[in-house]
Amino acid sequence: MSNRVHFARRLRAPMAFVALTALMVGAGPVFAQDVGRMEQIIQASTDRNEFTGSVLVARGGEILLDQGYGQANREWGVPNDGDTKFRLGSVSKQFTAVAILQLRERGLVDIDAPIRTWITDAPAAWDAITPRQLMAHTAGLPNVTALESFRAYKMQETTPEATLALFRDLPLDFPPGEGWAYSNSGYLLLSLIIEKAGGQTYADYVAEHIFRPLGMTDSGYDVSSAILPRRASGYTPAPGGGVINAEYVNMVVPQGAGALYSTTRDLLKWEQGLFGGRLLNAESMALLTTPVRNGYALGLGVRPSEGGVLLQHSGGIEGFNTWMGHDTGSDMTVIVLGNLNGPAPDRIGVDLMTLANGGTVTLAEERREIAVPVETLRAYEGVYDLAPGFAITIAVVDGGLTAQATGQQQLGLSAEAEDAFFLRLVDARITFTRDASGAVESLTLHQNGREIPGRKR
Repeated sequence: MSNRVHFARRLRAPMAFVALTALMVGAGPVFAQDVGRMEQIIQASTDRNEFTGSVLVARGGEILLDQGYGQANREWGVPNDGDTKFRLGSVSKQFTAVAILQLRERGLVDIDAPIRTWITDAPAAWDAITPRQLMAHTAGLPNVTALESFRAYKMQETTPEATLALFRDLPLDFPPGEGWAYSNSGYLLLSLIIEKAGGQTYADYVAEHIFRPLGMTDSGYDVSSAILPRRASGYTPAPGGGVINAEYVNMVVPQGAGALYSTTRDLLKWEQGLFGGRLLNAESMALLTTPVRNGYALGLGVRPSEGGVLLQHSGGIEGFNTWMGHDTGSDMTVIVLGNLNGPAPDRIGVDLMTLANGGTVTLAEERREIAVPVETLRAYEGVYDLAPGFAITIAVVDGGLTAQATGQQQLGLSAEAEDAFFLRLVDARITFTRDASGAVESLTLHQNGREIPGRKR
């Protein structure tokens, strides 16, 4: 549920970096899965103290990898496994979107009606906002978790209505439907709509209409005070090195934006049930998986894959980072649930999906540098815009190429191939693209499983 943007050591930008397209179902190519290499990729992050959690990879109903890494509780030495329960963070959003579409099928929610239909005391500025826009992050609502006051607020006893009050009187970031910005606020409102239209709490709705029909007995709405068997403790890197217990968050706050918990094995049931047609009809599935803007559909990111599309989402909440993806072409599912904050689950998830689909992955420590003349390096110099207010400046310094993102330190780049560079201090790569005349016109930042393009000014 977090909304942090950072190049270098902490790139977590839910804003534009989860990409996708319409659902295309068909028989894709059969790939040989190198499970040993998958384990090596995961272990590399574990050895760097960047990942602890549970991982599952499946082709259809065939489980290829089902393994825990590190500890669910460091103080008692309890290991993670496929039955360990993790907070999902924003992976919860797809469950919320499915609940809204189920209510639509029952005639209880018109996703293009004003949200005032259910939230009758909504401010006038919200008159044009619809549930569809909330699900697609196109409503223009300011993101409540990005507010200065949120860090203290999240620890307090509160109610969903009090959380709504944090942002209800703030100006919109843009007119509804005219832009895109990742906003947890929209999914808090969707939770209220589910309760109003469905006649039961959000927690009870997803339990009755999603978890029970799919036999997801190890999933639910997390409650901080409840005794929950096999619940993982959440950890975060300490500022000076090492690991500390994550900050507290009152789980009343996240609602349908990020409050669910589950296991890797239960989430496989979710993927099989969702894409097996057990929760939504074909029309609703098309709505769920068709991109609206910026490669984002309704609670899911979408990007093309071999023979289909990759439907994916990541999540982040205090002590936990998660990633889940399903490739419709190869019928591959990858689930990575981590109980140590950081970008590793995103990177592991994308790398495992690449391997599962027959691709190759090179670890940072396996990269080899090649020599490039200074005069060649100068062709890459310039400023490349990746997002509004966020750019990377490429420059030659002391005979080597460097990259500096907005507000961050300058880092050295090492060449590994023509137009392809990697950063030694950070697990990231930059590739350059040339126009028809051979001039460098853009770059792509590859980091934490995301590919972020930037055009040269």
